[in-house]
Amino acid sequence: MDNAAQSPVSVPAASAGRARLSGLKVLVIDDSKTIRRTAETLLTKEGCEVFTAVDGFDALSKIADHQPDIVFVDIMMPRLDGYQTCSLIKHNKVFRSIPVIMLSSKDGLFDRARGRIVGSEHYLTKPFTRDELLSAIEQHVGVAK
Repeated sequence: MDNAAQSPVSVPAASAGRARLSGLKVLVIDDSKTIRRTAETLLTKEGCEVFTAVDGFDALSKIADHQPDIVFVDIMMPRLDGYQTCSLIKHNKVFRSIPVIMLSSKDGLFDRARGRIVGSEHYLTKPFTRDELLSAIEQHVGVAK
């Protein structure tokens, strides 16, 4: 009887990560299929519910449909770039509280500043690591979900 009471106490590190981010809704917007798949794979393993979009227009309908907890958006995209997409999210009173993380292969001061001006909370340089992705989520979304 004592063994049965003690067994649920030990949680492996991988399971702890899944439990911590379980059910967190994440939208990844990038015109690169590779980046979308990489982020989706990493985040799904952590227990997140991941949605992807190929550009800003595609993303706007997905934000309305799924109401994600956090958005990762590439800067350089056709039709509606990351700056424009972020600005539209932040100017909408329903969605402005959603943290937006900019993704870019550029690491210049101007790019980072422009991201801040349109309302992004964070800036990740591609290629990003699993830890960078998770750290951005932990920093901007209360992980106590």
